[in-house]
Amino acid sequence: MVPYCAMLDVPHEVVEHVSWLIYARRCEVSSRWRKLGCFRQALLVLVHLRKNETLAQVAAGFGVSTATAGRYVTETVEILAERAPSLHEALCELPPEGFVILDGTLIATDRIAADEPYYSMKHRRHGMNVQVVAAPDGRPLWFSRALPGRTPDLTAARAHGVIQACLSRQLLVFADRAYRAYRGAGATIRTPYYGRDLPEKYAPFNRDHTRLRAPGERAFARLKQWRILRKARCSTNRIDRTVAAVHAIEIAWRSG
Repeated sequence: MVPYCAMLDVPHEVVEHVSWLIYARRCEVSSRWRKLGCFRQALLVLVHLRKNETLAQVAAGFGVSTATAGRYVTETVEILAERAPSLHEALCELPPEGFVILDGTLIATDRIAADEPYYSMKHRRHGMNVQVVAAPDGRPLWFSRALPGRTPDLTAARAHGVIQACLSRQLLVFADRAYRAYRGAGATIRTPYYGRDLPEKYAPFNRDHTRLRAPGERAFARLKQWRILRKARCSTNRIDRTVAAVHAIEIAWRSG
């Protein structure tokens, strides 16, 4: 491989924040000397997550072995994922009279055709289903653990307890028609009216609903700026932690 100079579109403060977390973990476990310092390890991991370069590529660029690069990535992702907020913590940030936006997306993977549970008929590709709860301005508050791609959004929301958690806090939830089974069931979720030959009186409601729900798309747009989540090459068991780690980085980025 031939090395070259490149820029990473991440603030210096974010790299420093991650490096301090790594330093704290090394002190906690009394880690011995390592080839890369905390800052360089943080930079290696952020390059891998942001640009989706393979472990072999980042290892060559930072002068370490592929196995060492893999250990650095695993360790740092675990450190960051621990700092991602839970659903309860995320909802506590909002006032009771507020509302949230609920949506789902597919994190594409390189699964093979035989992996039927991971194939999404909706997206026509293999992947993992991830749910997001976003603030009215589109700021992501919480990302769920990943489920196999063929899991419908409604089933995923039930499995994660999102609707019940919002109901207990009396938070209004705006979602797309994939969640319409909750309409009229006593939950606080609101979905657009759907069907052929809808009466004209429903059109203003659907337009207002779309306007309020649209900022939620920014949450996934921001998430997938980290190219590791555009098409994950790692094990499906690691996507949960990767999404949580990226969310923790985004929180540090916004607060920094």
